[in-house]
Amino acid sequence: MLRSIDLSRSKFFTHAAAIAEAKNLEKLWLGRCKSITDIGIGCIAVGCRKLRLISLKWCLGVGDLGVGLLAVKCKEIRSLDLSYVPITTKCLPSILNLEHLEDLVLEGCLCIDDDSLAVLKQGCKSLETLDMSNCLNVSHVGLSSLTTDNGHLRQLIFAYGSPITLAFAESLQKLSTLQSIKLDGCLVTCPGLKAIGNWCISLREISLSKCLGVTDDGLSSLVTKHKDLRKLDITCCRKITHVSIAHITNSCTCLMSLRMESCSLVPKEAFVLIGQRCHFLEELDLTDNEIDDEGLKSISRCSKLSSLKLGICLNITDEGLTHIGMCCSKLAELDLYRSAGIADPSILSIAHGCPDLEMINIAYCKDITDSSFISLSKCSKLNTLESRGCPLVTSLGLAAIAVGCKQLNKLDIKKCYNINDTGMIPLAHFSQNLRQINLSFTSVTDVGLLSLASISCLQNMTVLHLKGLTAQGLVAALLACGGLTKVKLQASFKSLLPQPLFEHLEARGCAFQWSEKNFSGYVWKCGKKKKGKES
Repeated sequence: MLRSIDLSRSKFFTHAAAIAEAKNLEKLWLGRCKSITDIGIGCIAVGCRKLRLISLKWCLGVGDLGVGLLAVKCKEIRSLDLSYVPITTKCLPSILNLEHLEDLVLEGCLCIDDDSLAVLKQGCKSLETLDMSNCLNVSHVGLSSLTTDNGHLRQLIFAYGSPITLAFAESLQKLSTLQSIKLDGCLVTCPGLKAIGNWCISLREISLSKCLGVTDDGLSSLVTKHKDLRKLDITCCRKITHVSIAHITNSCTCLMSLRMESCSLVPKEAFVLIGQRCHFLEELDLTDNEIDDEGLKSISRCSKLSSLKLGICLNITDEGLTHIGMCCSKLAELDLYRSAGIADPSILSIAHGCPDLEMINIAYCKDITDSSFISLSKCSKLNTLESRGCPLVTSLGLAAIAVGCKQLNKLDIKKCYNINDTGMIPLAHFSQNLRQINLSFTSVTDVGLLSLASISCLQNMTVLHLKGLTAQGLVAALLACGGLTKVKLQASFKSLLPQPLFEHLEARGCAFQWSEKNFSGYVWKCGKKKKGKES
C-alpha cells in the first residue's frame, strides 16, 4: 500500500492523475516539479484525501487555485510547504482553516504582504511551526495577523525578513509557547533583542546567524533572560566580543548547540570559558576563530560533543586536538578544513579515541600522510572523508580506508596527487556504499576510473584535470557506471565525446556540469564556501 512518494526535481512528471489513484497516500514531495499546474494539483487533491504532508517548493506553475483545492479537499494535512510558490492571500483562509495543520512554510512567497494579511480574521490555532523567511513584504504587522489567537506556535522562522525592532518583539507577546525563533540575516536592533528577551520567556533556541546589528549589549541582555537555552547560533556576528561569550557561558550552562563561526572579535581567552561552563554541549562550531590549544584543552571537558567544527582555526595544533581525541569519545563529526597546524599525531588520537567517527574534513591539512588514513581506517562507521589538498597521501592510505571503512559514501581526494589506479582497485572492491567521489587532480587514469563501475551506488562524480584520462576511457567509464546522476567534467572533453552518449545518459537521469576553469576551488566566505580561484 503506497503511502509516500518523492518526485522532487523530476523532469518527466506529467501525470498527476496517476498519483491521484494512490488513495492512501499520506506524504508527497513535488519540489521543483516545473510542469505541475493547478489542474494537476486539483487531481491530486480530489484523489488523495488522506494526505498529511505535501511539499510544493518551487512549483512555479501552481497558484491559489491549486493550493486552495488542497486545503478544501485534504482535511488531514499536517505539513504544507509552499516555498516560492506564487500564491497570494486568496488561498490563505482555506489553509488556516485546516484543523490539523502544524507546519506551514511560506518562505519566499513575495505576493503576500501586510495589507493582504490584515484582512484575515483569524490565525491557525493548531499551527506549531511557521516559516516566513524571505517574505520581504511582510513585517511584524502582517505576522501578527497570522499568529492571532495561536496558543500552540512553538517555532517561528523569519530569516532575511524585515528589521527586528521593538515593535517586532512586542508582536510576539501573545506567543507564550514559543520555543524557537530564527532571525537569520535580519537587521537586528538592540531594543528589539532586549524586548525578545523580556517577552519570549520560553525560548530554547535562538538563531541570529549573519544578523547585522548584534552587539554585546543586546545579546548579553537576551541570553541573561534565557538560562534554559539549548541552541544558540551567532554565526558571523562580527561585533560581539568576550563580553558576550562570558554572559552566554555564565547564563546558558545547559547549552547543547553553539554555532559561532567567524566571530572575529572574540579573543582566544574567551574560548576557555566554553569548556569551563558548558559541559552539555553536543554541537560546537568554531570555524574561522582565534581559538588556540588552551581553548581546545578546555573544550575537551565537553565529553558529550558529537560535532566539532574547527575549520580555518590557524592557532590550533596537534597538542590541542589530542585532548579532544582523549576526552570526547562520542565525537561523530570533525571539521579541520585548512587548519594548517594539524598533522598525523592528533588524527591518530582522534581515530583511537573516537570510535563512532562518521565524518572528518582534513582538506588542505598539508602535513597529513598515509599514517592518518591508516589510523582512520579503524573507524568502521566513517561515511564521509574530505581530504582534498593532502599531497602526501598515497594509494596506500586510500586502500586502508577502503578496506576498513565499508560505510564510506562520500570521498573527496582532489589534489591528492599521489593517488593513482592502485588506490582505485580496492576502493572499487570494498567501498560498495560509495555515492559521491571527487578525483580531480589525482593520478588516476582510464583503468582506475573504469574500475569504479563495479560500485552500483555511485551517483555523483567529479573528474577534472586527470592527465591520464582519455576520451575513450571516459566514454567507457560513463557507460559502465549505470547509476550516475551527476557528472562534472572539464569543458575540453565536451567536443570529444559523441552527442548520442549525452542523450543516452541524460535519458538515464544523468546531468552534466562543465568546468571552464583551469584551477577551480573554494574561497572561504562567512558561513559558506564560495567558488573561486585557488592557489
